[in-house]
Amino acid sequence: MATPTEAQYSLNLQVRLDNVPGVLGRLATAIGDAGGNIFAIEGFVAKGPILEREIVVNCSSTEHQDEILAVARGVDGVTVLDHYDRTFRMHEGGKIEVLSLFPVGDRDDLSMAYTPGVARVCKAINADERLADTHTIRKNTVAIVSDGTAVLGLGDIGPKAAMPVMEGKALLFKEFGEVDAFPICLDVDSPEELIETVVRLAPTFGGINLEDIAAPGAFEVEAVLKDRLDIPVFHDDQHGTAVVALAGLQNALELVGKKMEDVTVVVTGLGAAGIAVGKILLGAGAGCIIGLDRAGCVYRGRDNLNDAKRWFAENTNQDLVKGSVSDAITGADVFLGLSGPGLLSVDDVRSMAADPIVFAMANPDPEILPEQVEGLVAVMATGRSDYPNQINNVLAFPGIFRGALDAKASDITEHMKLAAARAIAESVPADQLAPDFIVPSVFDKAVSRRVADAVRQAAIDDGVSRG
Repeated sequence: MATPTEAQYSLNLQVRLDNVPGVLGRLATAIGDAGGNIFAIEGFVAKGPILEREIVVNCSSTEHQDEILAVARGVDGVTVLDHYDRTFRMHEGGKIEVLSLFPVGDRDDLSMAYTPGVARVCKAINADERLADTHTIRKNTVAIVSDGTAVLGLGDIGPKAAMPVMEGKALLFKEFGEVDAFPICLDVDSPEELIETVVRLAPTFGGINLEDIAAPGAFEVEAVLKDRLDIPVFHDDQHGTAVVALAGLQNALELVGKKMEDVTVVVTGLGAAGIAVGKILLGAGAGCIIGLDRAGCVYRGRDNLNDAKRWFAENTNQDLVKGSVSDAITGADVFLGLSGPGLLSVDDVRSMAADPIVFAMANPDPEILPEQVEGLVAVMATGRSDYPNQINNVLAFPGIFRGALDAKASDITEHMKLAAARAIAESVPADQLAPDFIVPSVFDKAVSRRVADAVRQAAIDDGVSRG
């Protein structure tokens, strides 16, 4: 079976072709025989003795890109003039920029935008700091803060290497939530240093989105910042994942005719996301939750638990189930994986209750592949885009911050997260709900607007809105 090609490994070939019959056909055949998928060819009319065109080929790896390039160079009548990796080209110079909202074309413009007119606004804010929320970029600006210690799928790669991820996040904030976000990657040595730095940066921003910070430090960072700042602080690795997972689970349970309060849920991986998933499930009324880390089931009284896991142990697993995943999952209704590849076996799934629901969300390789349990599960979801039901944070964070900023919220409460999950779940029309469609498309921009409206109202209801 051929390895699937992907856009992330797409290669742009700039080629010169001899304008004689068969050259283009030979090139296309050679690329296809080497496993490349021609995604696009610049339109052309065959005039003159040669043609110069661009061909985009989706490949499966960087090694495959090299193979396709060599094959193209070996075709008679074809000259490869240039080539580039389209993903790296997209990142050249970064993916975001700062744009002006107003032109400065004459003295009048300058006198209002800068000196001397700007002094009037500065004095007004000095007299009433609330004006900073309406008369500066704080109104619509979020800091995406990371130390690069736990970048998804890459681990501790440091702040500079984390920048492309944070830039991508900023791009999604703007595209799906009309929120101006900026990456702040910090070279710090401890959670305390990160906290102090963010506190000092906070006057510039209307919200803080924490990203890719290793647990357990991530829990301390969020808790202290929420306490010390009067703007929304949201660790997306925790709560974004939790919100979308809950939305998907609510629809999955609807499909199989089960109620949240009656089901047993097994959660593997009690890092930042796993703890947050457990917390939001408790808020949604889940009946029984059993969490596992590398040492097995987490329960009251177990040794070697950090503060976050101790909280989890005290609030879940009331029957004190012990042992491995196989021990915990027997008879369970739901599996939510936030751990690592291959953790769940086919026999484990067979041991679950009737109509099992499996969310294998480890990325890029899930706890079990959908094809392994086809016909055994009622609903399957992953964190990947190449399978149905992707549990993707982009369904949550742009709308959550859009709603929080619109409400001028001082915090993001548990009620606001539950409201966001409900809005995402309800974005799948009841008559279209199906085992392969339990969460809306990440490209449905109406979802962010629904989430924003729900979050804004929840902020008002919770009394954290200053709007």
